[in-house]
Amino acid sequence: MSDQFELYAEVREDLGKGASRRLRRLADQVPAIIYGGEKAPQPLTIIRKDLEKSLENEAFFSHVLLLNIGGKKEKVILKDLQRHPARNSVTHADFLRVNENVAIKVHVPIHFLNEQTCHGVKVQGGMIQHQANDIEVLCLPTDIPEFIAVDMADVKTGDIIHLSDIALPAGVVSVALSLGEDHDLAIASVVAPKGGSDSEGSSEDSSSDSSEG
Repeated sequence: MSDQFELYAEVREDLGKGASRRLRRLADQVPAIIYGGEKAPQPLTIIRKDLEKSLENEAFFSHVLLLNIGGKKEKVILKDLQRHPARNSVTHADFLRVNENVAIKVHVPIHFLNEQTCHGVKVQGGMIQHQANDIEVLCLPTDIPEFIAVDMADVKTGDIIHLSDIALPAGVVSVALSLGEDHDLAIASVVAPKGGSDSEGSSEDSSSDSSEG
């Protein structure tokens, strides 16, 4: 996967909670850190508006990014975001250095397709429930998929889609499934409308009684 995002960052010398608060309040910058690989962790600052604009694109979360630190570029992935509990604004960002030859674990978003035309919804009146919104996978940085598609078109009421039902791209494996069958987690399901099965049974019984009479 080619790099499509580049963020500019500066080395942060002024450390501590007080310094971080001043950065966010006065300079409108977000404190961050880059770690991993053979280098020591490095505190950074990133311009808030640049980071938040990038976060609007879902692909930013699963792409290899270029972090430009004073003119020196490093390949990273976004590993974690911390947000303000009330305002939901970003308060800290963690970036992990990546080596194109070393597999990494990353959470990839799920795109549920054809939900409006899902058999269990359109024909049977059921409702789709999502048990997960992303899947943790292990793969080389260049093989990270932008998203994983789950087609809901033929799913019926009572059906449950598990991790093992999802076809992953070549070179990409589910972290959970690699731990064994006991970790074959549910991803989505279609539940029957409330009282639907009972009402169907009642109508069948009524028809049977009237015909017998």
